[in-house]
Amino acid sequence: MWRQQTYDVIVVGGGPAGSMSARHAALGGVKVLLLEKDRDIGVPVRCGEAISDEGLRIFFEPQERWITSTITKLRLVSPSGHKIDIDLGAKGYILDRRIFDYDLAMYAAAEGVQIMTRVYVSGLLVENREVVGVKGEYAGEPFELRAKIVIGADGIESRVGRWAGLKTQLRMKDIESCIQKTIAGISVEENRFDFYLSEKWAPGGYLWVFPKGRNAANVGLGISGEYSKDKSAQKFLEEFIEKNFPGCSVIRSTVGGVSCSKTMKKFVTNGLMLVGDAAHMVNPMTGGGIVPAMRTGKLAGQTAAEAIKKGDVSENFLRKYPIRWHQVGGKHHERFYRIKEAIRQLTDHDLDEIATAVEKIPQEKRTITRVFSKAVFKKPSLAYDVMKVFAGL
Repeated sequence: MWRQQTYDVIVVGGGPAGSMSARHAALGGVKVLLLEKDRDIGVPVRCGEAISDEGLRIFFEPQERWITSTITKLRLVSPSGHKIDIDLGAKGYILDRRIFDYDLAMYAAAEGVQIMTRVYVSGLLVENREVVGVKGEYAGEPFELRAKIVIGADGIESRVGRWAGLKTQLRMKDIESCIQKTIAGISVEENRFDFYLSEKWAPGGYLWVFPKGRNAANVGLGISGEYSKDKSAQKFLEEFIEKNFPGCSVIRSTVGGVSCSKTMKKFVTNGLMLVGDAAHMVNPMTGGGIVPAMRTGKLAGQTAAEAIKKGDVSENFLRKYPIRWHQVGGKHHERFYRIKEAIRQLTDHDLDEIATAVEKIPQEKRTITRVFSKAVFKKPSLAYDVMKVFAGL
């Protein structure tokens, strides 16, 4: 029985970050248990479900069963209604996260990870300032489980990090209230992302329409309380859907907070690491979190296996993981944060002027890089970070 066993690694949370952490720790030859509080892996879906082809291929070949739409185009809609169409020059996807997350968990299980759902973790076991396991409740009965390392993959509201004494708090300016509805009975361009940028649609953030085939879409927005004043995210979204998709059917709704912050300054301690959203690793400009979750999960899992084999689970050894994250994703994360901060200061008038400038670029020559080059004229402070991001440096 799993409650009577001792593990090398316990992962709390069964999303992409958790499954990847568990899988790569197991690939390193250690004994792993993954605990998920919900009934099913992949449910509920709290995500726009978008991912780039390039990002997905870092880890896996895209599988047809994961994909509801293949994206090749982008439309930016300015406050006054200017529609800027851009050929991405690459592919992206809208996933079915229920299937995708389930498959990631199955990949972990295939490597020997033991997975349990409907398990409520309520605290950590700590001895001599070192995390040595978790405690919680399953089927109405309390349990305590020991492990050499605990990995917290429990999302933006991560309690695991807080229990370990890590500073998980977000500043109000660095968290957005988000709501998304999956709607059907509509007509959309199935190969195009649509983004609406305006204070009237999503102050301090943006509104998106992500197609799921020709007749359905994820329509959502994120807003900053710093700009939205007394109007809720739900009210903004309902008004947009009523105007643009009247008579649609709402198949699913989800709400939550999304961190748009820098990565936590410290996300490891003795016997514990945080991954993905729990460590504030969502792309602060786009809100995209799937690729950072998988990347950090892989790095943390590999580091955990190395630490256990060496017999050193101290914070000093586990710092290898933050160093690796900084090398492969952390530097860009910091740049995206600075770009986000600059773009937030653009007014609707500024956005319309940028759209007018971009419209003068011939359709076949429009790229995301050129769009940002026009934005640089309004915010010269963007220039260095934009250059570094798009040069891949």
